[in-house]
Amino acid sequence: MNMLETVSVPCPFCGELMELEIDCGAGNQEYTEDCAVCCKPVAVSVRISDTGVPSVEVSPEDG
Repeated sequence: MNMLETVSVPCPFCGELMELEIDCGAGNQEYTEDCAVCCKPVAVSVRISDTGVPSVEVSPEDG
């Protein structure tokens, strides 16, 4: 099983795809990542399933 997965998700601000590298061995995660295109902060929420598959949700960062 690969511990690093690359996931593409659309930026909630500009719609461009953001490629996120997810460390599936780190478990569930929440962090902020700046969009490489519009530079706005995006809240990233990662949930890892029992089988090690990441589920990623992004939303505009509050604040």
